[in-house]
Amino acid sequence: MTNLTEQTPRDHGGNLSAAVARFGGNRTDWIDLSTGINPEPYPVAGLSAQDWSALPDQAELDTLIQAARDFWQVPDGAAILPAPGASALIAAIPTLANAASVEITKPTYNEHAGAFENQGWQVTDSGPTSARVLVHPNNPDGRIWTAEDVNAPLTVIDESFCDICPEHTLIDLANRPGTVILKSFGKFWGLAGLRLGFAIGDPTLIARLRMLQGPWAVSGPALRIGAQALQNHTWAEETRIRLATDRARMDEVMTARDANLVGGTDLFRLYEVDDAAAWQEKLADHQIWSRIFPYSGTYLRLGLPPATGWARFEAAV
Repeated sequence: MTNLTEQTPRDHGGNLSAAVARFGGNRTDWIDLSTGINPEPYPVAGLSAQDWSALPDQAELDTLIQAARDFWQVPDGAAILPAPGASALIAAIPTLANAASVEITKPTYNEHAGAFENQGWQVTDSGPTSARVLVHPNNPDGRIWTAEDVNAPLTVIDESFCDICPEHTLIDLANRPGTVILKSFGKFWGLAGLRLGFAIGDPTLIARLRMLQGPWAVSGPALRIGAQALQNHTWAEETRIRLATDRARMDEVMTARDANLVGGTDLFRLYEVDDAAAWQEKLADHQIWSRIFPYSGTYLRLGLPPATGWARFEAAV
């Protein structure tokens, strides 16, 4: 197991305070394109004072679980566990099996590898292995996996970005033994601050995750908002249409500036440019924050601007 005092900080998008410290201005001056978060989140409404003062209610937890089962069409026999964010689940999943080797194909975001390494697993990019992680669609290149790729005794399918393309979901495999599928409210729904995620899959594994997180893990407001959102299929359908339109606009702007499209999803785009760090600084001069990667000098990832930010983004580029 990794010595926690020797951990190297993981590279992430976000952290807008670092951009402010380096380039100046106030947080409210900046447009943050360094994450894949929907810039027009699900509208939060209908909370009461009791939602903040009472312990989370079992009936509201049951309502959220049923809404999740209906929205994602979870097969019978698969269990559902709401959690305080997908990251909390990612940290716990490596404890579900004895440490061995886990296959995680690069490039992808680094939380899964870090979590497995912390529990003594050996991370590799080829199989066969005792565990496998499929980020579906992948971050940052948008790679789509198939049922044939679900081939390890413990398989984690991270569908944090899959709500934008439900036709590709692997949720039908959620009742496969050894399978855990992750869902997030911080991406498509745009509610990263809500800290709500889901583990869906093998009932034995989900039960162990439930024991690890203890009671009242998900706040009352998150239970209420999550259920409202999952029951609002119209908002989801309209949002997919808007995101697809904005993604096409982003590609048109960037390719006209000689950026080559590498991949991505309708929430973020990955481009190859001549000098990613220079591009980041150029955008930062206009108080627009972007994502570059320590393993590539040419990869630039951009989320989508809010409706009010497009003119500024286009002028900066």
